[in-house]
Amino acid sequence: MKSSRRRSSARQQNVAVYVMAGVLLLIAAFLVYNAFFRKTNALQWPAAPAMQIDVSKSYTATLHTVKGDIVIELLPQAAPVTVNNFVFLARQHYYDGVTFHRVLPGFVAQGGDPTGTGSGGPGYFIPNEDSDFTFDGPGVVAMANSGRDRNGSQFFITYAALPDLNGGYTIFGRVTSGMDVAQSITPRDPSKTPNAPPGDKINSVTIDEN
Repeated sequence: MKSSRRRSSARQQNVAVYVMAGVLLLIAAFLVYNAFFRKTNALQWPAAPAMQIDVSKSYTATLHTVKGDIVIELLPQAAPVTVNNFVFLARQHYYDGVTFHRVLPGFVAQGGDPTGTGSGGPGYFIPNEDSDFTFDGPGVVAMANSGRDRNGSQFFITYAALPDLNGGYTIFGRVTSGMDVAQSITPRDPSKTPNAPPGDKINSVTIDEN
């Protein structure tokens, strides 16, 4: 009888171990799904948005990040297509949860890619828009691109004057408040550490129109 009880107890313990292992596997699978598949399942469109902004009005974008708020004065008269695109994406909550995936102190903080890899975008491109604005100091906001007229959703904030960038990227805004927040974004260089933890997150973006 004692031997039978021991075998029964051992079986129960084995069942409990298997059940616990199964639960842990399910949790791990869920975390992997959230970390990879949901991140890449971003909103996509077949073409750039139609013009929705009024260039005679002023627009302000507030990036609500995990480090604090960054307020950007948008420049619709200098870059109407780009500002319209940014406003459209922000209002579609495209940037919610997106990280600053490339942050190089003394250079730029780059974000706007839902995949966090630097290769993602909204499914379309918009052209470069040239203006008299230059990369004359910290706080300039411009589109990142993979070549001229290949702008999508990614943007960057400068940390210093970068005259070598003049003419190559569309400037569409300037930081008016929260530059200290921008400077505090965690450095991250995917070219050197591709498996680094995800960058600091943009929780949401608020657009104000006046």
